Amino acid sequence: EQAGRPALSCKEVNISTETMKTQTVIAAALIGSAAAFAPEQAGRPATSLSEKKSIASTIFGMDLFAPVSDQNDYGARNKKNLSQGKIGSNSYVPNGLSAAEYNAIRDKETAKKKANYDKNVAKAGKFLDYTKFYLERGTDTSESWFKSVTRGHRMAKTKFDWSGKSDPQKNYDGKA
Repeated sequence: EQAGRPALSCKEVNISTETMKTQTVIAAALIGSAAAFAPEQAGRPATSLSEKKSIASTIFGMDLFAPVSDQNDYGARNKKNLSQGKIGSNSYVPNGLSAAEYNAIRDKETAKKKANYDKNVAKAGKFLDYTKFYLERGTDTSESWFKSVTRGHRMAKTKFDWSGKSDPQKNYDGKA
């Protein structure tokens, strides 16, 4: 017995111990549930120099054309080993033509396609500078270009003379 207090019985000690355990469990549950709804603490930012990339940025950052970097440039077809198939014994040959005649027609078409491709490759990368065009038509100094028939536009060349001075199609002079 302590001074001024009566001694506790075992039953009273067990009840107070159980009550304390229950209160401790309830308090821990309340703290745990409150922590679940609290915002996360912001961690210290990484100080490493190597930034971790996502899978998408890794894939999109790959240079898939590195082995042959000019394979898709305009005119690259001439560097590739492309050829037309040869006519064999089971190949299609149009009715009425021999294999040699059909080969001659195919070779002529292939040469025509190659000439057209080479012509377009020669024109590649040649553009009219807009600033030069702008200065040539006089836009920066006067508005005479606006009073012209074309209003500053460049007109395409045509097959015929449309000025009305001569008509190359009218060759008929009235005699049969």
